Amino acid sequence: MASFPPRVNEKEIVRSRTIGELLAPAAPFDKKCGRENWTVAFAPDGSYFAWSQGHRTVKLVPWSQCLKNFLLHGTKNITNSSSLRLSRQNSDGGQKNKPREHIIDCGDIVWSLAFGSSVPEKQSRCVNIEWHRFKFGQDQLLLATGLNNGRIKIWDVYTGKLLLNLVDHTELVRDLTFAPDGSLILVSASRDKTLRVWDLKDDGNMMKVLRGHQNWVYSCAFSPDSSMLCSVGASKAVFLWNMDKYTMIRKLEGHHHDVVACDFSPDGALLATASYDTRVYIWDPHTGDILMEFGHLFPPPTPIFAGGANDRWVRSVSFSHDGLHVASLADDKMVRFWRIDEDYPVQVAPLSNGLCCAFSTDGSVLAAGTHDGSVYFWATPRQVPSLQHLCRMSIRRVMPTREVQELPIPSKVLEFLSYRT
Repeated sequence: MASFPPRVNEKEIVRSRTIGELLAPAAPFDKKCGRENWTVAFAPDGSYFAWSQGHRTVKLVPWSQCLKNFLLHGTKNITNSSSLRLSRQNSDGGQKNKPREHIIDCGDIVWSLAFGSSVPEKQSRCVNIEWHRFKFGQDQLLLATGLNNGRIKIWDVYTGKLLLNLVDHTELVRDLTFAPDGSLILVSASRDKTLRVWDLKDDGNMMKVLRGHQNWVYSCAFSPDSSMLCSVGASKAVFLWNMDKYTMIRKLEGHHHDVVACDFSPDGALLATASYDTRVYIWDPHTGDILMEFGHLFPPPTPIFAGGANDRWVRSVSFSHDGLHVASLADDKMVRFWRIDEDYPVQVAPLSNGLCCAFSTDGSVLAAGTHDGSVYFWATPRQVPSLQHLCRMSIRRVMPTREVQELPIPSKVLEFLSYRT
């Protein structure tokens, strides 16, 4: 295992170019508590961007129009500016697929949100339901919001209308993730120490409760083929679940503090986790091995100090869709972009009070949310991937680690196709 602290001279690291900002409106006597932007998300098809604006509000904006606004009006946009506001009329009929802006009042503080699409990236594993209240079309796009009261509300992205109200969690819903296979299977992670699996094609029926966490569950993420789920939480917890059998595969051990975020690489061969221990680990989820460590404090804290309070807590981590870059957001007022084969950040950006981050669907932009309900955007590193990276991505999309290792090929070729420490 290699340890990669940020030890290079700052002059050698490129500053990321700012694309734009969406600044949340603030009244003179507005309470600071409740304004936090805990989550940002891009629609799978790149059509929409959504974020929790604070005080029960979620904002949905057409992403292409948002980019145009940055070009026309500069990087800073106040999100309630009438001059920049798009039409928010309910769509109907032939206008259904035309992206429109929506401001949604969720009724309680929003801790999590996620887009779900009925368009599968791979063959769907879902079964056909003969009857249900909502006839989900071939191009259905939903937004799930997890609330402070434990409820999950499901919205139609095209119209902004409430479709379902899922009630079962007993504590706030900290994270949500949809299966990427178009099945509209939703998994929720909660402070009630459970994960719950919902089938939105069957009227939001709760299919399964996944138990195993002894403390709060902070985050969860599906593998690209929807067969595996990672969940992370307090007390150093990193769990992997088989989503065909709804059983735990293994626990990953290595962090020294609460683990608060996770994300799979687009080929499913790597898993990134972020922790309050100041580290981001890159794992092989199929073997449980730690392949890389990205440190945010130099020298790295010893385990006894990594488990305590410091100003380098890592809040969020996200894998780029090129499979080559990882973004991390920490309490030291920095966003870092890492290459999976480099031992230092390749780009950085300043950000105070950051809470969450996510790459755009095409990987060209990183969005980050802050304590005051605002969002900031940067251009991401654009580098030509090596032949080795392209070959690894291609084969790992269809083969897990053990199958690759058993291929009847020369050892040098096998080494070329493997992610290693």
